[in-house]
Amino acid sequence: MLRREDDTNFVIYEYVSDVVLTMLALYVAYLARVTLPYGMPLFPGDVRFIPALFVTVAAIWTLVAFLLNVYDARHSLRAVDQLQSLILAICLSAFVFAGVLYLSYRDLPRLLFIYYFLGCLILLITYRWTLRIGLRWAGARELSSHRILVIGAGRVGQTVGRRIQEEEWTGLKLVGYLDDDPEKIGQVYEGGEVFGPLTTAIATVDQLRVDEVVFALPLRAHEALRRLIIALQEHPVRVRVVPDVLDLAFFRASMDDWDGIPLIGLREPAISGFNRLIKRIFDLIVAGVSLLILWPIMLVVAVAIKLDSPGPVILKQQRVGENGRLFQVYKFRSMVENADSLLSQVLQETEDGDIVHKRRDDPRVTRVGRVIRRTSVDELPQLFNVLKGEMSMVGPRPELPFIVARYESWQHKRFAVPPGITGWWQVSGRSDKPMHLHTEDDLYYISHYSPLLDLRILWRTLGVVVKGKGAY
Repeated sequence: MLRREDDTNFVIYEYVSDVVLTMLALYVAYLARVTLPYGMPLFPGDVRFIPALFVTVAAIWTLVAFLLNVYDARHSLRAVDQLQSLILAICLSAFVFAGVLYLSYRDLPRLLFIYYFLGCLILLITYRWTLRIGLRWAGARELSSHRILVIGAGRVGQTVGRRIQEEEWTGLKLVGYLDDDPEKIGQVYEGGEVFGPLTTAIATVDQLRVDEVVFALPLRAHEALRRLIIALQEHPVRVRVVPDVLDLAFFRASMDDWDGIPLIGLREPAISGFNRLIKRIFDLIVAGVSLLILWPIMLVVAVAIKLDSPGPVILKQQRVGENGRLFQVYKFRSMVENADSLLSQVLQETEDGDIVHKRRDDPRVTRVGRVIRRTSVDELPQLFNVLKGEMSMVGPRPELPFIVARYESWQHKRFAVPPGITGWWQVSGRSDKPMHLHTEDDLYYISHYSPLLDLRILWRTLGVVVKGKGAY
């Protein structure tokens, strides 16, 4: 939908402000280097500060910002998305600036460059968040409002109306709805009234000074949709269509263009593009470093398992991964060798029929098994699953196929991302929760994913593991 950030004048204003702040950060860094008592004492005359450096940082910011789509409104809807995009652009532009300095102008003090980088972070982030708060304040007073009429007051239409209300601070305003259902006319949904049937669309658009019309009609209304879109071509309004198939999509639908043919992706990865690349690089680094540090502990555990009870050291279990693909997960064996054959003896169900297959007094767990489960050491071999790309460091719990077979349809949404060694489920209850409640935690993680959330979960996991809370 059209938001204030889509306005060309606003984008130009935002871009010019960023460039000015970037150059200001360089000048402030120069003043800080010759003023603050850090590093080798320098005086203004000791630093050859040429004006071309200002042009350089402005050009680099321009290139990086537009390359990373920093000014694309779709990347700034949520505060966390805007912050992530901005930090990435600042870091990349600083890296490019460092490379340019190395190849052309090495006289710039290193501490001055650090001050410049910190200045960019502080000035740009503070400015953007202040601007965001200002927009929210102005939007609440309906300054430069963008008036939207929703055609269709059904489930999809009401969802659109709710989203408009949530983004009202950006200047969006829900005018109301039109719907052919006589029982809905006069009713109010998500703060908007249903004015009348679809035949009144043209008159309503003119009377209420509508800027944009959003169609949220069921598939059976295809002919009415076609007629109205043609009729609206003569009026100065934007027209958009919300397909009545979005409830089939797991999280975010995608739109592709195949030589003029629009294609809607209904089962796209919830984490894709640059975010997926960052997540994969992060996984490889953390898993690799962890194995280098923890291999002595893993060796001791392997010997202890072998001496404690007969059977293999590493247990391979089939689990359900991303998009429902099956894979073999690795774990240190913490149970007796024939544990699977005894599963029926420990399975329990809640009153609602949900499976609870973990018990504190599980008779299948060995002596060493109780120790490594309590400390979560039994999960360490899954680092190899991470290196293979079958799992991630953070994500939903890799589930057993017999539990997935009893899932309700909505629970399958948890397979939209790779499973993880740890996840939101682990830092918010672990085994203290029934298995069916893990799904709600997983869906929360998928809906709110960001690299910062991954770091937060990993940090909290350390505390949970030390306390041994919920692990048995």
